[in-house]
Amino acid sequence: MELGLSGRVAVIVGGSTGIGRATALRFAAEGAKLSICARRPEVLARLAAEITGTGAELMTVAADVSRAGELEQFISATAKRFGRIDVLVNNAGSTSQGPFAEADDAKWQYDLEVKLMAQVRASRAVLPLMRAQGRGRIVNISMAGAKQPHAASFPTSVSRAAGLAFTKALSKEVAADGILVNAIALGWIKSHQQELRARQAGLTIEEHYRQLAPKVPLQRLGEPDEVARVIVFLASAAASYVTGSCINVDGGTSGVL
Repeated sequence: MELGLSGRVAVIVGGSTGIGRATALRFAAEGAKLSICARRPEVLARLAAEITGTGAELMTVAADVSRAGELEQFISATAKRFGRIDVLVNNAGSTSQGPFAEADDAKWQYDLEVKLMAQVRASRAVLPLMRAQGRGRIVNISMAGAKQPHAASFPTSVSRAAGLAFTKALSKEVAADGILVNAIALGWIKSHQQELRARQAGLTIEEHYRQLAPKVPLQRLGEPDEVARVIVFLASAAASYVTGSCINVDGGTSGVL
């Protein structure tokens, strides 16, 4: 299938490891140009070396997306380098879930900055370029709990639910400009965060994944590349009539569509 991504400029916010890394490699394989930001320069450098080996054109910027100025500077630098932005993937985030009583104002504020406001600011920064081009794709990464929150999921489930409302509202506002806005609701996916949890529990990563697998109807955790393929589809010409949607990539875990 021809995805129409060759020569397109894809921006990945939070793209150094896991889903972000897999998505970058998928876009590179499709011939896209890439601009990636993440907090850790050393991890970005390793990814840059990997992508450079594919022949794809790339720029990387170390940025903390919880700080508005750094994110906006990253988008501005991307526009200056490439002259256009065709795809924005809002992938920044971390897992911060616990009982309501344990989430203080600082935790709420940080979570909202990283998971909601980073999407808002990045989208606001790319929209003038996309409108001028007459086309664009925005893909916001969310979680299954945004649709079906459970107890002790604060503040993440609330931040992500706000992100879904943002996705739907923005999709309606920019559709006439040729800009499509969609989201992906993740379930249990193999990630660096899961590796940290395994270490905290005194488990090997294999043991940790074996414990989580029964929670998933498919009896396994998802691979980052399985998410990346859906992201690239939503960014492509193959998804030209899809906007305002949220696709579950969760192995069947969610109880809602």
